[in-house]
Amino acid sequence: MEAFSITDIGERRRVNQDYVFCEKEAVGNLPNLFIVADGMGGHNAGDYASRFCVEFFTQRIRTSENSSPIATIETAIKETNDNLRKIAKDKSELEGMGTTFVVATIFDKTMYVANIGDSRLYVIGNEMRQITEDHSLVEAMVKTGELNRDQAKVHPNKNIITRALGANETVEPDFFEVNLENGDIVLMCSDGLTNMLEDEMIEKIIRENSSPEIAAETLVKQANQNGGKDNIAIILIKV
Repeated sequence: MEAFSITDIGERRRVNQDYVFCEKEAVGNLPNLFIVADGMGGHNAGDYASRFCVEFFTQRIRTSENSSPIATIETAIKETNDNLRKIAKDKSELEGMGTTFVVATIFDKTMYVANIGDSRLYVIGNEMRQITEDHSLVEAMVKTGELNRDQAKVHPNKNIITRALGANETVEPDFFEVNLENGDIVLMCSDGLTNMLEDEMIEKIIRENSSPEIAAETLVKQANQNGGKDNIAIILIKV
């Protein structure tokens, strides 16, 4: 397995509110662990939220005695949400903070994924497949037929998410179990990438660069050339 992670502030933002965790070796009972978090909130609240959630979550994973990957991740997410909300309640300057959260771990050829918000996980094999489903206002409108995909991409409210860590007392992540093949590439990213590059361009860049590091750096460069309107977070894993 090869893996590489990168974050970039982009061309427009003053603070990088994206945070990643990329560990190919065991973390607690999990054989590896990968996380992308995209914080939200005024001033430095989004920056704090994404960093806190990744660090607190990984700490809980390290000390968990659960043998099931889903149970391990689900319990750690709940505890992370509870503690983030407690901090926001105690510190007025952090009120309203939250973060997206997409986490993955790979056992042999099976990947377990949990997702909250609109950061994404894709698998690139024979084709590029989006595994996660955005928890966003425009995705809900697409589902009800109010918008089509092309309209959703340019909708003024496309950045409004409907689920986030810290947003509610109870957190409801989606869980996915994915069978991987030799040569598959896993992409985890924040919307700072997907809002700047079409999926077809993302896939093209990844396929043209066999090194995850070069592919990730090329994606960041291209996203910034296209406007770089948001922070960018990327993890690439080559199975």
